Amino acid sequence: MTLSPQDKGTEEEMKTERPTTAPRPTLEDLNRWMVVGFDRLYGLEFDALSDKEVTAHVRIAEQHKQPTGIVHGGLYASIAESIATIAAVVSVAGEGNTAIGLSNSTSFIRPISQGSARAVGRRRHSGRTTQVWDVEISDDDGRPCALTRVTIAVRPQDA
Repeated sequence: MTLSPQDKGTEEEMKTERPTTAPRPTLEDLNRWMVVGFDRLYGLEFDALSDKEVTAHVRIAEQHKQPTGIVHGGLYASIAESIATIAAVVSVAGEGNTAIGLSNSTSFIRPISQGSARAVGRRRHSGRTTQVWDVEISDDDGRPCALTRVTIAVRPQDA
């Protein structure tokens, strides 16, 4: 994948300016430092983050849609995987750990064709080596459109 000049600059900033001692990133930090690569490509934006809940959204555009005019299911799965993993990373970083997705199972309930996909992720389990998150994605009217369960591996950062 070829990075745009904007993304290349951001990657350089990440290498040189990234905060290393902050216990919890702000929303601005999350959207600047953690939303990179693929997540930036589809337009992920974080709205809130706590130890047990995370919210984010994506403004729907033509590139998110299938030929039938509805959002591609891969977008829902990508949103869920990203917000659960990033929330898990933030929750375990202070312990010298990192987090990586192990599995992602998404059920599609209702299509979205315009507006935003709004995601709320809730941590259901937090163990020594795994976390489990449930993510509900809804439309602008608050109707559930997809449900995802994401299982996360927790590992030492330097492993």
